[in-house]
Amino acid sequence: MENIAADKTTLCPSARPESEDSVVFGIISGTVAEPRVAYLKQPQPLTDELIAKANPITPAEIFRTAAPCATKACQHFDGQDCRLATRIIEKLPTVAEELPPCSIRRDCRWWQQEGKAACMRCPQVITDNYNASELAIKVAIPTAN
Repeated sequence: MENIAADKTTLCPSARPESEDSVVFGIISGTVAEPRVAYLKQPQPLTDELIAKANPITPAEIFRTAAPCATKACQHFDGQDCRLATRIIEKLPTVAEELPPCSIRRDCRWWQQEGKAACMRCPQVITDNYNASELAIKVAIPTAN
C-alpha cells in the first residue's frame, strides 16, 4: 500500500478532525453569520478530552484542524495541487487585512501553493459550517481532476 501521507511536513489546513495526526490550530469565533478562525499560538493535538468537550457538536464546528496532506487520497488533490486552495483564492473574498498569526503556515499546503492570497481568505474557512453561504458551499465541492 502506498504511503498516503508521504510528506509529513506538508499540512492540510482543512483536514477533518478524524484525520490521523490531526492538530488543532484554530478555534471558531465570530458570529453565526460571519464565523472566523481565531488562531492558536501553537497547534495542539486533538485529544479525546478536546473531542469530549466539543460534544454534542462536532469538533469541526469549533476547531480548525490540520493533518498531513493526504495528496492522492484527497478528493481535492489533482496530482500536483490542492484544488480547494485554488478555488478559495479564485472565488472567496479576502477577510484579513494582514497575514493571520498562523502557527502552521510554514508547513501549510495552501501557503506553499498559493501564498499570502490563501492566508488572507483562510479565517473564513469553517470545516463543518451548517450556515455556510451558497458561495462557500460551491467552493468546497470537489472539482473533477
